Amino acid sequence: MKFTINSPKQTEQIGFDLAKRLDERGIKQAFIALDGEMGVGKTVFTRGFASYFDISGVRSPTYTIVNEYRGARADIFHFDLYRIEDGDDLCSIGYDDYLRRQGYAIAEWSLRVPEDIPEDAIFVTINRAEGEEDGRIIEISDF
Repeated sequence: MKFTINSPKQTEQIGFDLAKRLDERGIKQAFIALDGEMGVGKTVFTRGFASYFDISGVRSPTYTIVNEYRGARADIFHFDLYRIEDGDDLCSIGYDDYLRRQGYAIAEWSLRVPEDIPEDAIFVTINRAEGEEDGRIIEISDF
């Protein structure tokens, strides 16, 4: 799926729609690998995803590495892997434990550790659209 959008609100909506699609398909556990340069809306996308499950207060986990959000219908584990160097760093934050838990793992900068992305991951790439300040092109892999 490929979307061309022009506002953060639309980025949130696409995140919301992906969560809804997973929920409607009965998929209660998934890994979402987010890719895109700094400031393109990866956390905004995650905020929209979480809002489908009535989870609010989503913030970038830049300094905490992972934020855990518990919802009535789903849990979300939001990673920022920008400062992660290797598998040892992931181990120190309990990465594998999170991936075994019921819920949705959403990892910003996941391509920094490609060998640690689950085979069945859903890939979401967000790029800037040329010529538009808030324009973005969002691509979601088939799942």
